[in-house]
Amino acid sequence: MRLIRESVKNSEIDSTASSLKSTDSFGVFGSACSDCSDCEYCDVQEQQNKYCNVSSSSCTNLSFYSATDERHPLLFSHNLTNTYKTNSSSSDTLGPGELSASDIIATYKKSFQKSVIIEKTKQSSLVTIFSIWNTIMGSSLLTMAWGVQRAGLPTALFLLVFMSALCLYTAYLLLRVNYHHGSETCEVPALCRVLLGAGAAAVAHAFSLMVLLGASVLYWLLITNFLYYTVIYLMDLGSPHGAVSNASVLCPSQTLGPSAPLAAPSPYWGLHTTVPFYVAIVVFPLLNFTKVSFFTKFNSLGTLSVFYLIIFIIVKCWSWGAHVGDMLDAHVGGDAAVLSGMLALSFYIHNIIITIMSNNARQEKNGRDLTIAFLLVTVTYALVGVVFYVCFPLAKSCIEDNILNNFDMHDVMTAIARAVLLFQVITVYPLVVFMLRCEAAQLSARAAARGSVLALNVAVVALCILVACVCPNIGTIIRYTGAISGLVHVFALPALLHMRSLQLRGQLTLWKGLLYFAIIVFGTANLVMQFFIA
Repeated sequence: MRLIRESVKNSEIDSTASSLKSTDSFGVFGSACSDCSDCEYCDVQEQQNKYCNVSSSSCTNLSFYSATDERHPLLFSHNLTNTYKTNSSSSDTLGPGELSASDIIATYKKSFQKSVIIEKTKQSSLVTIFSIWNTIMGSSLLTMAWGVQRAGLPTALFLLVFMSALCLYTAYLLLRVNYHHGSETCEVPALCRVLLGAGAAAVAHAFSLMVLLGASVLYWLLITNFLYYTVIYLMDLGSPHGAVSNASVLCPSQTLGPSAPLAAPSPYWGLHTTVPFYVAIVVFPLLNFTKVSFFTKFNSLGTLSVFYLIIFIIVKCWSWGAHVGDMLDAHVGGDAAVLSGMLALSFYIHNIIITIMSNNARQEKNGRDLTIAFLLVTVTYALVGVVFYVCFPLAKSCIEDNILNNFDMHDVMTAIARAVLLFQVITVYPLVVFMLRCEAAQLSARAAARGSVLALNVAVVALCILVACVCPNIGTIIRYTGAISGLVHVFALPALLHMRSLQLRGQLTLWKGLLYFAIIVFGTANLVMQFFIA
């Protein structure tokens, strides 16, 4: 809902909330949208360019106003009719591609504290570059080596460069569209409403909801995995094979078979049978927490976990050395769509890129800073995925979609990684589900009713448990989520918005239209190909 109001005494700007990842992202993860009223067509059609920017001091959103008082539980916030806006300069990234924790935290602080007019503090180019890098980093760090193995090294290197360049270009298109038709507080769904109509804005919200749902499922799989192995590690500390500093590398796919379930140490502690239900006992009450600000106290864990994972992989690869023999027998490009689907989520920042870049002190350098940030992300993914793939000492087909599963559960560094990530994901998950409820409320006001909120929480938890028991494949969830979100938010919407912008300014040509149409076709093909992967 968009509202323009004039205040007589002390004007307050009610914060709008917008989407993330992410996540994944661990970002999501991630992924959603905002409904910002600062970019609108003016009613006066006689103006030269037929559009203008409405000042943010006179256009505002009434966003979650009833939820600003934390005395009421989040479960029963009854006036959730708007989405969220991220205004962060750093990120905690444990979520699906890049639904990140500090994005969620920034959203909470922006949306649920009393709104006052505050002069926005600009940040340097260096801080902006690091913010983008830190926001994009996510769960793909755990799955990148698996994606490289599925695509083959030569194809993987090409896709890394190609997808990075393409996602960089579409993100820059959004900045250009916002420059002509939006403002610092405008995001993609608002631009869709202005340039493409209310239907396009609804599509943006709907696909944001799907991305957040994928993020919730991915988070649940990670919590289940980390909890299962952490408990076993703690129980075995007193045994002769307790903690070891450099455990052997495992090949679960050859030991158990590609689809065989992991043998449970107890009938009451099974990774794909009982643990998902135990997770529900722990997590479901957190979804109804009275004061969600409690979870924001752990926002530094995301950055620490990313750096720890990078150090962890470097240390392990250094101890192994290069093993290139099996690479000669590996398939080349056989399952390239697996990696392209993952990378669509791995480079996904389009939902909040306008907000991040609006904080840059040197707006004229936005293109340069965005390019440097994407270059750093590409190098990081190459370091983690390609280096791990090259140095992995066993058959490359043994690489798991969660590389921590390739190490013995008693390895000290692996146990520390799982424990840190477990705590972080548990503290971020309630905020992700809350944003999912916000997106649902944006599509239908009935979703904000008390009974609907509780029913939605139960439905999300039930879906997560079902997936964790039936299809607990992290890589599959990431590639499908990435392909779906990539089609809409990374490829289609930036191309359509820019074509509409060029048309309004009389600069749309046939060749430009064909280029943007080709981008949309590529995103569609990327999604369709996911259904043909074995």
